[in-house]
Order: sequence, then structure tokens, then C-alpha cells
Amino acid sequence: MKMKAAVVRQATDPYKFEEIELAEPKNDEVLVRITASGLCHTDEFGRTLGMSPIVLGHEGAGIIEKLGENVKDFEVGDHVAFSYAFCGHCKSCVQGRPQYCEKFNDINFGGVGADGQSKLSQNGQPVAMFFGQSSFAQYATISEESIVKIDEDVDLAMIAPFGCGVQTGAGAVLNTLRPHVDETLAVFGCGAVGFSAIMAAKVAGCRQIIAVGGNEHSLALAKELGATDVINRKQLPAGQTMAQAVQAISNGGVNYAIDTSGNGNMIQNAIQSTCLNGKIVLLAPSGEVENFDFGKDVLMAYRTVIGCCEGDSNPKIFIPRLVQLYKEGRFPIDKIITKYPFEQLEQAREDSNAGKVIKAVVTME
Repeated sequence: MKMKAAVVRQATDPYKFEEIELAEPKNDEVLVRITASGLCHTDEFGRTLGMSPIVLGHEGAGIIEKLGENVKDFEVGDHVAFSYAFCGHCKSCVQGRPQYCEKFNDINFGGVGADGQSKLSQNGQPVAMFFGQSSFAQYATISEESIVKIDEDVDLAMIAPFGCGVQTGAGAVLNTLRPHVDETLAVFGCGAVGFSAIMAAKVAGCRQIIAVGGNEHSLALAKELGATDVINRKQLPAGQTMAQAVQAISNGGVNYAIDTSGNGNMIQNAIQSTCLNGKIVLLAPSGEVENFDFGKDVLMAYRTVIGCCEGDSNPKIFIPRLVQLYKEGRFPIDKIITKYPFEQLEQAREDSNAGKVIKAVVTME
């Protein structure tokens, strides 16, 4: 079928709306009319992969319009949120940990699906896919394994970001670290991922939640979302590091720290901010993490540094949990979302990159 999609041909090009072809759903796939899609920094990373042309977008949500012959768990008209693609057959997938699929990079960042083919084309030539969905488009043909049913009374524009950025931050807390109510946590970086971690830490009942950032407006929002303390890294006393500032207000260091930046200095400070036997989770895309020195900061203090993909989340289990928390008012994702019409995708991108908005979501209707 023909549809409108936002196509990128060069890494620095703006999004350009073009007509392309979308393949019909196969046996285990569904055709979804996309109603909303979040923008994520990973879309910017996708521009650097050297695939041209490509349709980006990987935080989609919409309404099912057609089912493949073997689809049993969904019906036409179901509201669904998208998440990442996975093979379903490797050791990790069979063990219920699709976030660590052995083919994760190939089928999410390789421009094709698990079958080695793209579902997108233009004038008979393939157009690269992204994350098995390419949600900056009017429609998506997507595996039933990569979608999660959402109650119809929930605004899909609020839920679309759950498929990547939100579950990454929230999952790092609730799935990876699983803190106890009397424990403490610091989050380095106040973007959508960091705010999701802060909201999750409040849900977990952490006694102290410290947000470390460089923008007063963002830090004020962090407190509104659950941070008990905030540190402006740009306003530290002369000679004081971020880690020292955290240690000073946490009685010698936090139990856990999360870095969402990928910045080598931030990572080093996150490590140093924890107490003995502390745990540190790194969330930035692997291609964007700067080098940092483990050294005695880790070994001699019995600390653990953890790499975490998609918040350690199985979307079919974790996204419904987050949706329920949102419906209960305990995970107020709406406080960080700014909506744009689909036609203003490039403006949403510019505003996101400039830090004018926390989480941009484009809506198709």
C-alpha cells in the first residue's frame, strides 16, 4: 500500500515527507495505522548508520487495521504500542529476555526485519527500516511480538514513548536495580530517560532521589516528579565535583547511580557518587558512550557497573505495568510530553535537540 512517510537521505538532512510503499502483513504480522510516535535520541543515532534512504521512528502507537493469518492475540481495532524487534529464537529470546536478543542490532539497526527484508520501498527500491517499525509514517507492518495492547481509554500519544526511552529509564530502576524503600539513588542527566528513572524511583519508594543536571527548569521539574534533592552541575562550588556534591548530601554516597548521558566525565562522577558496594547503570546508546576509567573507583570500592538495554524490559510485561502506574497517577509521563502535528516533525526534532522540550511526540490525527 502507498503511504506518507518522513524520509531521511543524508545524516544532516531534515525530514522530508514522501510517498513510499509498505508491504502487506505476513502471517504473524499486523498492519497498524499510526496515531502517535515519540522522538528519541536514538533516532538521531539512526541517522549515522549510513543507510539511505531510511524511515526512522521507533516509539510508535496506533490502531490495528489488518491481521496476518496466524495472529491470534489481537483484533482489528485494538489500540497498541510498539517496541523493539527481536528474533524470538535465540537463547535470550527463548529465556524470555528479548531485550538481549542475539540479533538485536541486526534487526533493529540493520535496515531490515528478522527475515532480512525491508517492508518499505520506493519505485521498486528498498527503503531502510528502523527498529522493525519505522514509526515516522502513516502506517506500519509490524510483528505481533513487538506490540502491546493498550486500553482504549488511554491517550496513545502519552503511551508511545513507553516503547523505548521511558521503559529504558524506568526499567533501569524497577527491573535492573530493584531498590528497597530505604535505599538511595542518583540520576545523572535530566532528559526523558532520566525523568523516567526518577518517577520509577519514587514508585519504588527510594528514601532519597538525587537529580544531577545542568538546567534549572529541568531540575525544578525533577523535584516535581519525585526527586528529593537536585544538583546543578554548572553551579558547583569551585573545586567540588558532581560526585562530591552527591556524597555530601547522601551521607557518604548513594546505593545506586544511573547515567543517561554517555559522557565520560558524567559516568566517572556517577561511579564515584556511590557508596561502597554501590551499583551504577549506564543507559546511553553503546555507540555514544565515551571512554572512562574503571580503576580503583570500581575495584577497590566493590562497585558494580551495569550495561542495560531497554531497561531490562520485556515490553509485553513491563509496558502494561507502566500504563497502570500512569492511569493511577503514579507515573505522570504527561508532565514531560509536548505534542506536535506529524507535519511538524522537523520542528519537533529541532526543539528536542535544542533542549526546548523534554519529550516530543508527533500525532498523526
